[in-house]
Amino acid sequence: MLARINGLDTYYTVEGRGEPVVLLHGWGASSQSLAPLCEALADAFRVLAVDLPGFGWSQDPPAAWGTTEYAGHVERLLQETGIGRAALVGHSFGGRIAISLAARQPALVSRLVLVASAGIRPQRRAGYYVRVAIAKLARRFFSLPGWGAIGERIIATVSGRLGSRDYRAAGPMRPTLVKVVNEDLTPLLPAIQAPTLILWGDQDQEVPRSAMETMADRIPRSRLVVFGGAGHFPFLDAPEKFCGMVKAFLQVGGTA
Repeated sequence: MLARINGLDTYYTVEGRGEPVVLLHGWGASSQSLAPLCEALADAFRVLAVDLPGFGWSQDPPAAWGTTEYAGHVERLLQETGIGRAALVGHSFGGRIAISLAARQPALVSRLVLVASAGIRPQRRAGYYVRVAIAKLARRFFSLPGWGAIGERIIATVSGRLGSRDYRAAGPMRPTLVKVVNEDLTPLLPAIQAPTLILWGDQDQEVPRSAMETMADRIPRSRLVVFGGAGHFPFLDAPEKFCGMVKAFLQVGGTA
């Protein structure tokens, strides 16, 4: 389905009947990445899976969006679909949005599941700041008059080689990615009132265990479960165990 939300065409699916559950996908993915979970929950819940702006079949945001803008977009979607209060399941980037919405609008979130969630800004090593400085210097120098198209190609090459995989693939969403990854949501965690289940795979190369432990320590009524042998996508690496755990958590009223 397509809905016009905040002036943007936003694609979403709705499956099943019962208490509403909203699925929020990770960066570079779409609602389809969470299809196995949607299918597992649809026999007991009304499951809404959304393509966040800039991904899947939804329009790009009109400017560089941060977590607050994305959370506001999801809130508006809930209003448009007649959902007053829902459980949220957020994977990685989607976890950022779920944290923001649960902390700022606690009345809208009944339960919260964070899967390998982003949101805790990591400590940067010296090499990171060196790469950033080189990229900024190249951008400043090769943007000077006279370089023209050649300068643009050099800037793109330098940025591509020094940036992360997500940064290289972001295209027009690059300003949004930069804005989002520089946000630290740690101060929001104590404001979350919903019972929270935190799920993480011990082979995750994207999100460190320390970030998950910080969330578990600072979110009231939260519990961390570690999936042995699973990576950044535990719902794909251990689908039966993962889906069963999420479903049980939601069905018992979300007691962490």
